[in-house]
Amino acid sequence: MASTLVKLSNVTRNKIADEDRVFTNLYGRHDWRLKGALQRGDWYKTKEILLKGADWIIDEVKISGLRGRGGAGFPSGMKWSFMNKPSDGRPKYLVVNADEGEPGTCKDREIMRHDPHKLVEGCLIAGRAMGAQAAYIYIRGEFYNEAANMQVAIAEAYQAGLIGKNACGSGYDFDVFVHRGAGAYICGEETALIESIEGKQGKPRLKPPFPADVGVFGCPTTVTNVETVAVSPTICRRGGKWFASFGRTRNSGTKLFNISGHVNKPCTVEEEMSIPLKELIELHAGGVIGGWDNLLAVIPGGSSTPLIPKSVCDDVMMDFDALVAVQSSFGTAAVIVMNKSTDIVRAIARLIHFYKHESCGQCTPCREGISWMNKIIHRFIEGNAKPGEIDMLWELSKQIEGHTICALADGAAWPVQGLIRHFRPELETRMKNFQQQRRAQ
Repeated sequence: MASTLVKLSNVTRNKIADEDRVFTNLYGRHDWRLKGALQRGDWYKTKEILLKGADWIIDEVKISGLRGRGGAGFPSGMKWSFMNKPSDGRPKYLVVNADEGEPGTCKDREIMRHDPHKLVEGCLIAGRAMGAQAAYIYIRGEFYNEAANMQVAIAEAYQAGLIGKNACGSGYDFDVFVHRGAGAYICGEETALIESIEGKQGKPRLKPPFPADVGVFGCPTTVTNVETVAVSPTICRRGGKWFASFGRTRNSGTKLFNISGHVNKPCTVEEEMSIPLKELIELHAGGVIGGWDNLLAVIPGGSSTPLIPKSVCDDVMMDFDALVAVQSSFGTAAVIVMNKSTDIVRAIARLIHFYKHESCGQCTPCREGISWMNKIIHRFIEGNAKPGEIDMLWELSKQIEGHTICALADGAAWPVQGLIRHFRPELETRMKNFQQQRRAQ
């Protein structure tokens, strides 16, 4: 299919062609089992890729510019290379983070449900790059059907000799296991995930030591996202330069975007990085309910990223650097659209209640601070507060942010900061109206 020109939001660019999409069964229209996967090009020349060795695979991933798709955006080639140290006798492991507990995010679910062989093959290639002997796929407990599909795909791959002893006839032994979690959001953090696999409470570990030195079962481990692993076979087959041709420098490749909220057609879609946010919503999600002028705000990267108002949404691009520049974050690229029917204060308060519930309680700033934020912001909904408390809430969020073992506290602080940064007049108006009503009584 030839590339077609798309003109939206005063931006003209080439639409991503169908043959350039990595996830060819994203909507489950085709056979997800091994036969269908082989027809779509999975497991093609996998043996040749394995025989080229770890350094070649890592170099291709570095050339591609692939950055972690789980939220942090760390360069994947560099992360994988941390495992390539001389062996001290301990086995090495790849752990795939399929917990996906971030509200608004549902991209990994689609991969495991409809394209599980992409992930199994990705585990083999990523594991080869790290010198790992096995992969553990830690899957969210609620993903029952997805876990079942993954287990079937793994069994098919074993039966066909694609993994296990002498994987793909390459002389490389590699096993893949599925580990089902129990639904805790905190287990999406890599060290909490490792603790959970080991049978302990899912509470984050202090770093250092980092997982690349002491990970699962005390062995060198790399924890990485489902999407990051699943795109690696295609990068190795088509070349790092092909992947790097999409998006901007430092923000290259294709990416799965989740679009939910007040849009006409909520969807998960694969698009190239750096696509303008307005174009993404109008092209794939049918636009905002009530039209673009009815837009109030967008949470661009999953619930833990600061919201951006319509004035920013008009021009911002969807990539790591562009969203940092507007004081937000790309995160998992889960776009939550809110139009003017939204009670924005109530929406953010609901998120804070979620983070309060999911805190593991290990760090005092998180355990106590998010509980305080929750009490304060729920009073803000009806305006039962004084304007000075807005600054107090901001200061509280800053005392929580960056003062804990893991980033859950940051994820709770940022929505509040985004609300105050862009909707302070709304908070002050509610407080003023509340005081007037109280005096009138």
